[in-house]
Amino acid sequence: MPRKSNATASENRPPDSSTSDSQRLDKWLWAARFFKTRSLASEAISGGKVQVEDQRVKPAKLVRAGARIRIRRGPMEWEVILQGISKQRRPAPEAALLYQETSASLASRESEAERRRVEKTERARGMGRPTKRDRRRLSELTGR
Repeated sequence: MPRKSNATASENRPPDSSTSDSQRLDKWLWAARFFKTRSLASEAISGGKVQVEDQRVKPAKLVRAGARIRIRRGPMEWEVILQGISKQRRPAPEAALLYQETSASLASRESEAERRRVEKTERARGMGRPTKRDRRRLSELTGR
């Protein structure tokens, strides 16, 4: 015979519901759209690419509002302050409300993006893959 529970509705909620004040770091990174999947978020955390309060952590680390999180993906690095918790992945404008990027982080990301943009436009002619025009000239010369 099943036992009746005296627990209230709030006690029956899962621990990662929107009313809780903490959430697993890998779930938060996924919900805030820093990573496309939770497994990618977990790999990044385990690999030391994500730090909480300048400490290396595990994917199951519970984070709360006010936590300072540093995220490195490729050449880009974000330093954000956690503002809210979400149990599900939302559209990008809503996900951006879950954190606030520090001004130093924003400035460094913009300078890195500008540096990469300039680097990309300064490609020397003749370097890399031949253009369509170059390929046509080569085929005329070789008779193919």
